[in-house]
Amino acid sequence: GGREVVGSADVKPWDDETDMAKLEEAVRGVAMEGLTWGTKLVPVGYGMSKMQIMLTIVDDLLSVDDLIEDHLCAEPVDEFVQSCDIASFNKICTPSVSF
Repeated sequence: GGREVVGSADVKPWDDETDMAKLEEAVRGVAMEGLTWGTKLVPVGYGMSKMQIMLTIVDDLLSVDDLIEDHLCAEPVDEFVQSCDIASFNKICTPSVSF
């Protein structure tokens, strides 16, 4: 199998009028093989919040760039999302030889 990539991304709404519950519903509606994730809302000031996504992907099945460009910044999610920025990503390497 592929290696797991663990990371987080910040999803920013268009403005303080954006319905964050609908934004989260739209983002969580993206279901793909090799993807698991969780979300939390983080206040950023001026009455606005961003959604922080914690995710794990299997890199043989899915790339982070494809997830963001083709799903999180595309219809129908882009109705709620202004931008999606990668905060951190780390590949988890597992040895192919067991000891």
